[in-house]
Amino acid sequence: GKEAAIANAVIAMLTIGGQQLFSFFTFSCPCHVGQNLIYGLAFLGVPALILLVVGYALNNQTWRLVTGKRSPLQKEATPNRLLHFKLICFVLCSITGRALVAPVTWLAVTLINGSYYVCGMSEYVPVCYYGANPNATASEHRRILATFPCSQLVPPELTRARDEVILLLRYQSQVAGWLLIAVVVITVFLSYCLASCLSPLSFLHFRYWSNYVHNEQELFDEATDQHSRLYAMQHIRKFFGFVPGSGNVKEIRIPSLREWQAISGLAFLKQVDEEHYDYSLLHDWALKESVNGKYLKTDEDP
Repeated sequence: GKEAAIANAVIAMLTIGGQQLFSFFTFSCPCHVGQNLIYGLAFLGVPALILLVVGYALNNQTWRLVTGKRSPLQKEATPNRLLHFKLICFVLCSITGRALVAPVTWLAVTLINGSYYVCGMSEYVPVCYYGANPNATASEHRRILATFPCSQLVPPELTRARDEVILLLRYQSQVAGWLLIAVVVITVFLSYCLASCLSPLSFLHFRYWSNYVHNEQELFDEATDQHSRLYAMQHIRKFFGFVPGSGNVKEIRIPSLREWQAISGLAFLKQVDEEHYDYSLLHDWALKESVNGKYLKTDEDP
């Protein structure tokens, strides 16, 4: 939908800006044989891998897929394994598509920029592309080529050859970047076409379904916030004797030292029976303890 397109565009723009800042402040080619390729690949691949992992981690569908369990109501019916497999594949493709926005943008921008590629591939340029000394060994050629990304290390007589090599590598890098963009755009377009062809819904019905899912999630989040607030208020009232925001509080409850200790500390989600959990120590205390203790009138003079 529109929200997904806007989110993808924002992710792409943030990635482009981050790549430019990252390159400006951190990238410095070592210009040494054997190190250029590792350095270039590290700057090209590691941030892309990190962005991919973050893309998976920030997608709610990932955690819904990982933590989801079959409902007891579904066990009574015979599961359609093929349909279930198709659903998992569809969700995985959807998650992966969103997660790939940032790393693909990173790779495309860095290839079009060319600095990482020039650094990593400089020592592998064929000898015929620059005026090589015919008496020099292959290792000597590679050593000279490895210094080309650093103009201050290149002898004056090789300046022209260095410029030609850099132009060649930038050409290769930028062509690879635009090819990557073209492949991604075509793949996304064909994926949408295939999904539309295989969808049992008509165009307008699909738009309605998308709006319904979006609205349902928004309303569910609002109801969750209100429900959990009201539920927590019951436990707060039991512990303190009043609810925050009450306008006419006649008395307050003074918790005992044992009660303070009971709700303090660290605790995990606690299962109390087959279908219910205690969400916190205060929740656990409120369900176990009876309403008693010391109360203090608030309308009396001290």
